[in-house]
Amino acid sequence: MLVLGIETSCDETAAAVVRDGTEILSSVVVSQIDVHAEFGGVVPELASRKHSEAISLVLERALNDAGIIPKGIDGIGVTRGPGLIGSLLVGIGAAKGMALALNCPLCGVNHLHGHLFAPFLERKDITFPFVGMVVSGGHTSLYHLHGPLDIEIVGRTRDDAAGEAFDKVAKLLGLGYPGGSIIEDLAGGIDPGVLKFPRALMEKDSLDFSFSGLKTAVLRQVEQILGVRHRTDRTGSFHPLVPKGLSESAAGEMRIIAAAFQEAVVETLAVKAFRAAEKFGVDRLVVSGGVAANGALRQQMRQEGARRGIEPIFPSVALCTDNAAMIASRAYTLLTAGLHDDLHFGAMSRW
Repeated sequence: MLVLGIETSCDETAAAVVRDGTEILSSVVVSQIDVHAEFGGVVPELASRKHSEAISLVLERALNDAGIIPKGIDGIGVTRGPGLIGSLLVGIGAAKGMALALNCPLCGVNHLHGHLFAPFLERKDITFPFVGMVVSGGHTSLYHLHGPLDIEIVGRTRDDAAGEAFDKVAKLLGLGYPGGSIIEDLAGGIDPGVLKFPRALMEKDSLDFSFSGLKTAVLRQVEQILGVRHRTDRTGSFHPLVPKGLSESAAGEMRIIAAAFQEAVVETLAVKAFRAAEKFGVDRLVVSGGVAANGALRQQMRQEGARRGIEPIFPSVALCTDNAAMIASRAYTLLTAGLHDDLHFGAMSRW
């Protein structure tokens, strides 16, 4: 079965063609990072405009790269949510138009479930049940996957997602956007030493996450080192505090802060993920989403996994970030189970 996947939940316009849920025939992703970088985050109105400009070309290229004509498609999967409503509607509109014109089945796919199925595109030995963790800019969630159609959410963030925390701390340190890769580069090879930021593990056995306290601890540390206070004339606290042209010693302290922050996030994610895996008695742990590309997280999870006898499974870096191949893979499992949607479904900002 050939499935066309369409993904426009945030700031990537993506389309892909996947055979039988596992073989990627094409995968096209157009990023908007340069558009949003000057604002320090995604601007929803700009994102939806850029999707409208790119969607036709992205779809055409995905079909051409796969070497098929539109009538060769057996089904379509499109991200229905969660995400930015304006962005989602662009992809959903394109998917509905194609499904109607081609008279083929259409599935509205949960974006987070798409991330959980990304590893199936590279490994055919993953079996159910397993625990999955999706870590991205908008979500930090834990799932117990009993089967392809039986997915139970068992933990989620109570405030900020891990990726959002990376972006806000990067903005605070004047580093730019997106924050995850920038902080990882800044923290590389740095030992934070005695600087330890809080790990919000909350009540015993909790599988939920919280990163707001960690962000505030970083803010207070930066204020103390630089002798400044965050701006009170603008909404929110996380505005750039670190001026350009820092002294060598101050720049070194910022690198230590970045390393200590990353260490706290990584440890919290690892503790929660393995706590869930052991609670549900599984020996495989899928970790996906944009933050799953972080090298420090991968290293710590693999070390802990070897010690505990639990295998952490990461998609390749290209499949960690938003892409349409994972949406097509998830849609395949739904379509082969006889599940599809009519043309009346709408976008969901939350799911």
